[in-house]
Amino acid sequence: MKAEIISVGTELLLGHTVNTDAAYVARELSALGIDLLFSCTVGDNPARLREALQTAFARSDLVITTGGLGPTGDDLTKETVAQAAGVELVRDPASAARIEEYFRGRECGPSQYKQADLPRGCTVLQNDAGTAPGCVFESRQGVLVLMLPGPPSELLPMLHHYAAPFLAARTGGVIASRMVRVFGIGEGSAAERLADLLESSNPTAATYAKENEMFIRVTAKAETPAAASALCEPMVAEICRRLDEAVYIVNEDGTSDSCLEQVVVQALAARGMTLATAESCTGGLLAKRITDVPGSSEVFHMGAVTYANEVKTRLLGVPAELFDTVGAVSPEVARAMAEGVRQAAGAGLGIGITGIAGPGGGSAEKPVGLVYVALSDGKAVWVRRMNPAGRIRSRAALRDRAASVALDMARRRLGGLTQPEAEAFALV
Repeated sequence: MKAEIISVGTELLLGHTVNTDAAYVARELSALGIDLLFSCTVGDNPARLREALQTAFARSDLVITTGGLGPTGDDLTKETVAQAAGVELVRDPASAARIEEYFRGRECGPSQYKQADLPRGCTVLQNDAGTAPGCVFESRQGVLVLMLPGPPSELLPMLHHYAAPFLAARTGGVIASRMVRVFGIGEGSAAERLADLLESSNPTAATYAKENEMFIRVTAKAETPAAASALCEPMVAEICRRLDEAVYIVNEDGTSDSCLEQVVVQALAARGMTLATAESCTGGLLAKRITDVPGSSEVFHMGAVTYANEVKTRLLGVPAELFDTVGAVSPEVARAMAEGVRQAAGAGLGIGITGIAGPGGGSAEKPVGLVYVALSDGKAVWVRRMNPAGRIRSRAALRDRAASVALDMARRRLGGLTQPEAEAFALV
């Protein structure tokens, strides 16, 4: 099967938004054994989109569009695709009912219901994260057309849960996948260690980079779900062996979005332990991420945002002389914050974070991006120095990275793993 992707959106064409959708779809097609031969981006212009569709219908067996399915005036993908494909749009009652339920208690105008107008006879792809459904149908030219929403948060679940199984059935067989989530190693380094595995055809392995972490998706195709899952397992095991302690979870269904904070909260609960945090440059972000996890109230005792030095001393017991001798951004202060908050909260683990998130406040000795993260368990304290990244990073990205490092240090302590790049200090 020859496939083609048409990404719709002026924001993509002008570079205002990075077109991650095309990469996600391309990798899914590769996992399914479908040949992707062409990919293009078209702005929100019906005439140009119609021209791109006519070209695609003449040379491809499968045409996938992303974007333009929403309620706004520039969401014209469905209307243009239906016209080019020679099919009629009709109101889908189930989709309309889901939109009505979504807006229950709020105003829901005609533009919202427009999202439920779909090609007659199509297979509807439910949108679990939004209001605009996707669909699959056959054009009058005999081409299979798949329409997906633009927001990645909506496209990815629809692609994995509904579109991929539909295409797998059309190409013969079913698919199963696993998501190996990794922290502490970059996509390039992981790809080097997994180079031969990434060349495999069934199962396939593909690396995906996210801000501050990455994951490897393993996908297999077979005649039954059990057989497809069985094909995944040896590949997953080998990836975990090669990446070792950097792997923090393997999602069994390949679609769950488990994160470091979930893993830490679950590990704390399993061991009957508790955690407290003291944050300076991260401003409470670490505590927020932890308390975003259901059940965190059972394991999270306290979160303190201590920006001012005198507050660090008064609440956490950080020796005041440290600010004069080594400064607030130092391993000594991070250690004192971690142990101080642990004692103040009566928790099993304490985390302290101090650094310079920028954009100002840095110096030659202590540049923007320098962060110290400390973890104390009452017997020892581990301190990790985060040096400025080689590329310019935003304040938000630096803070998120620091919070992730702290969570990973907690994960490693709870799992009895090593603490790479961290210096250990015994508590007397």
